[in-house]
Amino acid sequence: MNIPEKIAPALRLLVDKVRAGERISDSECLTLFEQASLGLVGTLANEIKERRHGNKVFFNRNFHIEPTNVCVFSCQFCAYSKLYAHREEGWELSVDQMLHMVKKYDGKPVTEVHIVGGVHPKMDLAFFSELLRAIKAHRPSLHIKAFTAVEYDYMFRKAKVSVQEGLKRLIEAGLDSIPGGGAEIFAPRIREQICADKVDAEGWLTIHRTAHEMGLPSNATMLYGHIESFEDRIDHMRRLRDLQDQTRGFNTFIPLKFRNKDNDMSHVSESTLIEDMRLYAIARIYLDNFPHLKSYWPMLGRQNAQLSLSFGVDDIDGTIDDSTKIYSMAGSEEQHPTLTTDQLVHLIRQAKRDPIERDTLYNVLNDFSTPANSGVH
Repeated sequence: MNIPEKIAPALRLLVDKVRAGERISDSECLTLFEQASLGLVGTLANEIKERRHGNKVFFNRNFHIEPTNVCVFSCQFCAYSKLYAHREEGWELSVDQMLHMVKKYDGKPVTEVHIVGGVHPKMDLAFFSELLRAIKAHRPSLHIKAFTAVEYDYMFRKAKVSVQEGLKRLIEAGLDSIPGGGAEIFAPRIREQICADKVDAEGWLTIHRTAHEMGLPSNATMLYGHIESFEDRIDHMRRLRDLQDQTRGFNTFIPLKFRNKDNDMSHVSESTLIEDMRLYAIARIYLDNFPHLKSYWPMLGRQNAQLSLSFGVDDIDGTIDDSTKIYSMAGSEEQHPTLTTDQLVHLIRQAKRDPIERDTLYNVLNDFSTPANSGVH
C-alpha cells in the first residue's frame, strides 16, 4: 500500500522520519494515534516488519501449565482467578500433577512450557523451585518460560529474599526465561483503578531489569482497550523502550486485548478490530528497539491474528494445545485454543507469509516456507 500524496504536513514529516529509520517521540506517537489513518500506520508498520524479518512469521510448539487460578489479588479485569478466600471454583495443582502434564508431551516435538497462574500463598519459592527441578530432571531440553513479575514479587517478598537472590534460585532450578504478563498499564492512576493491589510499574520493571542483567531474557505485554488513554499507552511503551535501550533483554512485545466477560469491568466496551490493528501498527513503529511484535492468537482470535500480520506483527505465538484457560474464561475469540503445527503453517501461508518455527529465543528450528516442509505435526 502506498502512502497517500495528500496528508497533513505533520504526518508527512513522520512518514519520512520512520522510513529513514529514525526514532519517533512521544508527541509524534500521539499524532499517529490521533491523526493517522489505519492504512498509513499499517503501511509503515509493515515496511518496518519486512525490513527486519522479510516475509517471515514466527511460531513455536509450546504448551501451558497453569498451577492455580486461586489468587490473593483482585484485578478488576480478571475473569480467571478466584480469590483465595472464596476458592470453591478454583484449582490447585501439585508438583506431581504438573509433572504429569509435562509427561503427556513425551515424544512430541514441543520446545517450550509456559507456566503462569494465580498468586497462591502456599505456592512459594520453594514449591516452584521443586517444580522446575522436576521438569528439568524429566526433560532437560524443554525451555521453561515461567511466572509473571506479579508472581515473582509476591514469591520473593514472602520468602524475604531480594529479586536477584530469588531469580538466582529459580535459574539454578531450571528457569530459562520470563513471560511478559502482569504489566497491564503502567500509569499509576489507571493501575489504581484496575489492579491496585499488585506490583506497581517500578516493581515490574525492576524485576525485568534484574532478569536481563542476570542473562535471563523476557517478554513485555500491555493490556489495552479499557479505560486507558492514548497517552497512557505511550507512557507504557516509553518505559519499556527505555529499559530495552539499557538492557536489550526483551524478545518481543505482546499487546493484550481487554475482554469484558465475567469480570468487574463488564460495563467497559471492548476495542474494535480497527482499533486493535492501529495499536499493533503504532506499537511496531514506536518500539524501534524491540526485535519482535507478537499477536497472541488465543486472545485475538486466529483470523484477527492472521490479519495482524499486515500491521507489523511477525509472531503469532504457538500451538498452545488447549492448555490455557486464562483467556477463554475471559471471553476471548478462542474458547478452545489449540492449533496443530500444520494449522499454524496454513494460517500463516494464507496471509502470504513464510511460516518459521522458532524456539523461545527466536532461533530458527524449521523453515516451512515451502510446501515440501508442511507435513509435520
